[in-house]
Amino acid sequence: MNQSRKMTDGALLLAIFMVILLVTIFVPVLSVFSMFFLPVPFVLFASRHGFKPSLVMFAVSLVLATMFATFFSLPLALLMGLGGITVGSAIYKEYSPYETWARGTFGFVIGLLFVFVSSQMIFSVNWVDELEVMVTDSLEMSSSLMESFGVAEQSEEFEALIQLQVQTMIDLLPVGLALSALVLAFLSQWISYKFINRLEKKELRFSPFRNLRFPPSILWIYFFALIFSFISRDPSSFFFTAVQNVLVLTGLIMTMQGFSFIFYYAYHKKISKSIPIFIVILTILFPTFLLYFIRILGIIDIGFRLRDHLENKK
Repeated sequence: MNQSRKMTDGALLLAIFMVILLVTIFVPVLSVFSMFFLPVPFVLFASRHGFKPSLVMFAVSLVLATMFATFFSLPLALLMGLGGITVGSAIYKEYSPYETWARGTFGFVIGLLFVFVSSQMIFSVNWVDELEVMVTDSLEMSSSLMESFGVAEQSEEFEALIQLQVQTMIDLLPVGLALSALVLAFLSQWISYKFINRLEKKELRFSPFRNLRFPPSILWIYFFALIFSFISRDPSSFFFTAVQNVLVLTGLIMTMQGFSFIFYYAYHKKISKSIPIFIVILTILFPTFLLYFIRILGIIDIGFRLRDHLENKK
């Protein structure tokens, strides 16, 4: 009976996945929205039957994607399948929502790495080179436009600045990869929770953002990366690039922790939610002035357990 249900669920969810995949590929207007629903069939199946049976469904989905869609859809199916299975398997094992999110992020990172490698090996597409070409073309167009207005000196300064920014973007590509995986995992999990709650009468949801707390080990990684950033000064070295990526990523985590503490403090003191929301918006608008203060607050919250002190004062 259990085996029969697995086959029925697998066939039904595979059919749904193929429909969404075809819409994503052949209906560009809807692809922006339909793409985020691609991992959902894998999440639903893995949340019911676990990791190993999901691998069978995943393998069949790759074959069907190649047969009925296009060969170019294979990387997309691979990415969404791996991400969806890791999220669904975490739900199956009843991990907490934020731990599920972390595992899903890891799954999407692996999927994105496969996409990059397969794009280069199978389709001869180098994303780094493509990014350089795209930005260089934009740079040349902007420079010619500035020269036509008779501001050649400013054009040269602008070109030098953009080239520096292009190199920075390329060096921080791993961070962009991780952030993309983070967003994909969150959206996949959030959408899947809606379907699981409706279909299986469960109450899966993210706990309030104010309860988000990262482990103290993140703080040590951040500090070691900060120290190494002063040691390694050669921008062309691999070590420098790795340290900068770790520093940016852990810095982002510290910032999230800081925002989380602000929401917690507002809840603890019974302050209106509009205040922390306003602080978030203000930080986004003026990151140069406020972002470091939020990050420092996150560091203090993790290192000195500010929330525990607030709780003890009740």
